[in-house]
Amino acid sequence: MTPAEVTALRGGLSLTQEQFASLLGVHSLTVSKWERGLLQPSPYQAALMQSFARSRQSAPDVGAIVGGVLLAAGVGAALYLLLKPAFEVGEPPARTQLRKARAGTKRRRTR
Repeated sequence: MTPAEVTALRGGLSLTQEQFASLLGVHSLTVSKWERGLLQPSPYQAALMQSFARSRQSAPDVGAIVGGVLLAAGVGAALYLLLKPAFEVGEPPARTQLRKARAGTKRRRTR
């Protein structure tokens, strides 16, 4: 991601550098350096940011909620809330389908 894209994403989510850093598991100075072009995010961090951008497209108001959740419930809850819209499009993942199939099999056996 380019410095402008990182800055635009963070701003679009209405998050401070500190909040954005918490979601990505880095220090706020690292986010600052990304935004100034002094450092590049790792492939993992870039993939997370791309997922954040997809979430923002699916649920434009998600950023306004995430900041409050980050303070009240912590990073885990905020990440769940932020990433959920990015992966809700279309069919559920194969793992979810497999889990549902297994649950159905277990129910049939117990009857």
